[in-house]
Amino acid sequence: MTPHWFATLRALGLVGASLLPAAATAQLINLKTLPVAAGDQFIVQPSANLGMGGVSIALDDPLLDPFVNPARGARIGSAQVFVLPTYYSISQNAGNAKTLSLGGLFGGSGAFGGGTVALQQLQRGDEFFGPMPVRELDAAILPPNALSARSARNLYASLFGGLKLSGGWAVGGSALVTDLNAMDGVEHLYALASAIQQSGNMADVRLGVLKQTPHGAAFEALALYNRFDMTHDVSYVDWVLVDSTTWTWEPRERVEHNQDRTRTWGAHLRYTRPMGTAGWRIGGILTANRKQHPKIPNYEIVQIPRDPGHSNAFNVGVGFAKLSGKTTLGVDLIYEPAWSNTWAEAAADTTTVNGDTIRVGGRTVENDFKFSNAYVSLGVQQGVGPAAFQLGMQVRSYDYHLDQWDNVADSFRRQDEQWMEWVPSWGASVRLPGVEIRYTGRVTTGTGRPGIAWTGGVGARADAAGMANDIVVPPGGPLTLQDVSVVTHQVMVSLPIR
Repeated sequence: MTPHWFATLRALGLVGASLLPAAATAQLINLKTLPVAAGDQFIVQPSANLGMGGVSIALDDPLLDPFVNPARGARIGSAQVFVLPTYYSISQNAGNAKTLSLGGLFGGSGAFGGGTVALQQLQRGDEFFGPMPVRELDAAILPPNALSARSARNLYASLFGGLKLSGGWAVGGSALVTDLNAMDGVEHLYALASAIQQSGNMADVRLGVLKQTPHGAAFEALALYNRFDMTHDVSYVDWVLVDSTTWTWEPRERVEHNQDRTRTWGAHLRYTRPMGTAGWRIGGILTANRKQHPKIPNYEIVQIPRDPGHSNAFNVGVGFAKLSGKTTLGVDLIYEPAWSNTWAEAAADTTTVNGDTIRVGGRTVENDFKFSNAYVSLGVQQGVGPAAFQLGMQVRSYDYHLDQWDNVADSFRRQDEQWMEWVPSWGASVRLPGVEIRYTGRVTTGTGRPGIAWTGGVGARADAAGMANDIVVPPGGPLTLQDVSVVTHQVMVSLPIR
């Protein structure tokens, strides 16, 4: 049986997914309403600037740039192949992942291209806390150490290519597809579930244009389409009273099929140019995303089978970089406003407290979010002989206002939430004859597994978790947080092709 307070939590929604690591989120804007620990599941491609806080506006990233805007592949010099093992773990045994990526970059006088393939093992986390030890009761239905419940395999494949045109112009296209059997943190979406089987895929298609001038200035434009589709087959154990005289209870398994879908259309502009004669560069970006959320899963005990919505998100940023000998500095400043509207739809005719009727498909709850987020990234690289060392910091500030209308209870509430995430990073690389070895590490703090406070003074477990994707959920009350940190290590071994 479920404590009565747990059933009062609002229905939660988590939608969409970003296919790019933090260094490239300017093109695909993520919305978060909970400070969840998302992990670094989607860092499956190389980056030269990740150890510098992921600076990317005024400073080029020769490894990651072609995967962000395929037209930037025109800057590829010598061809190379690489192997890229990545590992991250979330503290307090909250999950980890191992990824092995293989890829190559190829450039020529007229054409360029490249791609990666990645195999990933995702390990689910342990339970933090909950309203009752349901996992022990559910053992009668599914062994808690079943392999399918502890580990999953994901596949990623990306490909880009393009042409160099006259006058400094270049065009390119790219595609990334995935086969997903797990998303990081989904085990925390359904606190009362005995088992969760996931399946789905993501696809990201991009078309880019680049114009470079003889004086070092560059203009680029990018159009993208991102599709995210996941299905969660969630098993619950209902304990049914079969004999009231002896108070005999028996378990009954119930399976729910939840879909999580998001469609994103985006456009991105970037301009960089030299500033003065002392090695300084300045750059600016402008991005717009339109998101449709046709399906948001029913994440908790209050059964609302459909919860669609839509979002409009923008960002504007400026960056500065200085290249002086073997020293490189970079700073990014980004402001990100966004507006999101989600709602719950009635599964059957519903009577309100005023005696009115909300017909099937009518809106029972409406949520309006207004976001005002900001990001600061800075980093430095210092070369010493054939080696180079990096230090960086990224600070993410989240701030949103929620207006919520409950059309069934004829009530209205407002809520404001703010938090900050700190991501220190570091790296080192060395060039040897015939090989380059690169290491990058970072730690994400300020996130965790969130809960919602209640009037009894105990933190209720929130059935939501972050997966490097959009989280547009209306919290049922003030947020609480079980602090965790995410530690990521990445090694790249690159071999040039002469």
